[in-house]
Amino acid sequence: MNPRSRARVLVVEDEAIVALDIQSRLRNMGYEVVRQVSSGEAAVEAAREMRPDLILMDIMLDGSMDGIQAAGAIRSDLSIPIIYLTAYADETTLQRAKVTDPFGYIIKPFEDRELSVNIEMALYKHAMDRKVRDHERWLTTTLHSIGDGVVTTDGQGAITFLNPEARRMLGVENGRAVGRELDAVVHFMNEASGELLMDMAGRAMRGEQRGEVAPDLVLVTSAGGRVPVQVSIAPIARGDGEPLGTVLVIRDVSERRNAEMEIKKQVRQLKLTLKQTVNALAITSEKRDPYTAGHQQRVTQLACAIALEMGLDEEKIEGIRVAGLLHDIGKIYVPAEILSKPARLTAMEMGIMKTHSEVGYDILKEVPFPWPVADIVLQHHERIDGSGYPNGLQGDEIFVEARIICVADVVEAMSSHRPYRAALGIERALEEIIRGRGKLYDAEMVDICLRLFRGGFQFSNV
Repeated sequence: MNPRSRARVLVVEDEAIVALDIQSRLRNMGYEVVRQVSSGEAAVEAAREMRPDLILMDIMLDGSMDGIQAAGAIRSDLSIPIIYLTAYADETTLQRAKVTDPFGYIIKPFEDRELSVNIEMALYKHAMDRKVRDHERWLTTTLHSIGDGVVTTDGQGAITFLNPEARRMLGVENGRAVGRELDAVVHFMNEASGELLMDMAGRAMRGEQRGEVAPDLVLVTSAGGRVPVQVSIAPIARGDGEPLGTVLVIRDVSERRNAEMEIKKQVRQLKLTLKQTVNALAITSEKRDPYTAGHQQRVTQLACAIALEMGLDEEKIEGIRVAGLLHDIGKIYVPAEILSKPARLTAMEMGIMKTHSEVGYDILKEVPFPWPVADIVLQHHERIDGSGYPNGLQGDEIFVEARIICVADVVEAMSSHRPYRAALGIERALEEIIRGRGKLYDAEMVDICLRLFRGGFQFSNV
């Protein structure tokens, strides 16, 4: 089907013969003539009733309303393209016609081709204009609905638009902001340094700034308030790259900041709770063995010092601290008379004592620590050559944290009093780990431990 047959045309012409001629031409071209009227008043009424796709409008008409006045009335209510068909080409008439934004101006007499081209161009331009208007409405609605503040500027950095959220955040009215320099209306401050950010629009258009402007910004409102914000800016450019302006997006992050602070507070509280719980468990196990009171804390001191010297990260060191404080918790299972026996243990008693690693693992394995605490406790009596217990692990099969605690455990145990012997002292303890270096104990841990004590490390009282 000829696409022209879809176009419905209203003809406004007061000369009957000319009107018939125009209608005949339009039908021959494939257009549908919905009505022909001869006055401005009738044209307005017909346009409202028929809603044609296009109007061919003579300027000089019967009645008190001429074609230009009728076009103005139609244009105020309806979006219909109008082409003037007139014998008048004087400057005054042309200037009056321009005010109504016509889609064409054809001087009588005219050829069919001239009429056809003007109609097709008018229909096409009107369709494109409608798409642009629809897009503008969509964009305007979107910008007015989003929760972020949006500010646009022209190529000179002057504000051209603020959406409602931007006006609310800035505390300004549209009329008091549009046309002013961005830096005169929008004030962002670096929260840490107190420095104001200037020339954002200029830097964006020069390609020096794009995306998020800077972290930790606060918006200084017109009332002097300060709002933590996240700000991003981007240049708007023509197809040839020439800058047209910028668009600035401001997001109020007050709620997010408050939520983050609350989460951090809860995390600190949870860490404190965990720390106190771990300390309580450590104290509980040591209460049954007064001769080794403080042993787990001192082992933890040395183990954490070794880990720090190794360059392990803070989280891993915290895991070592927790495992160190709990490494002997399994001794809860060992009878008190064995723990405090003032003589060397028999083979059977030593067998019972050795179960404390596995008991400690069973106690801790269901606790959702963010570190492998239960495995470290299980392995802290394993030895590099596989001669340790309970599983005879070797070398790298043993967690690095367990290898650290192993060395710290031996040094602290030998240098402290036990029910069956007096303290042997630090030097004897260090001689032991030197003798077992690379065989029983990890060589790196031994070397670091020696370096610490040679450098003045001492167990603190707990």
